[in-house]
Amino acid sequence: MSKVTPFLMFNDQLEAAMAFYTATFPNSEIRNAARIGGDGPVMSAEFVVGGQSFMGYNGGSYFSFSEGVSLYVDCDDQAEVDEYWDKLVNAGATPTACGWIKDPFGLSWQIVPRRFIELIRDKDEQKVKAVMDAMMTMVKLDVAALEKAYDDA
Repeated sequence: MSKVTPFLMFNDQLEAAMAFYTATFPNSEIRNAARIGGDGPVMSAEFVVGGQSFMGYNGGSYFSFSEGVSLYVDCDDQAEVDEYWDKLVNAGATPTACGWIKDPFGLSWQIVPRRFIELIRDKDEQKVKAVMDAMMTMVKLDVAALEKAYDDA
């Protein structure tokens, strides 16, 4: 485990969240889970999602996630954006805006094509503004539309 590991407090949904996350992203696993009374619900666990270690705890309804913290998914291309977006939506996630989506456990994700980052790193401020303006109109990010905004600027 790395020195610093994100710690997520769930509202009694830790086990379901871990199962979904580890099934959705490659290079994922549940490393250990402490159950109440041996056979009871999972109370705390260490798990890996996409190579990133997490600690999780069922903290109850007192704790909730906010958009102030999100998980960023670096996607190779539009196909990968579509794959993760669809998996999240099919699991009951709520699309929000600009590539953000809130999973059924309340955690926000950013599903971002690498091409978007390349486009907004351009030195031409007009092109960057055009890409950002296009992105602000999107729910799921669309690489072709972002590239068109860039080319048209």
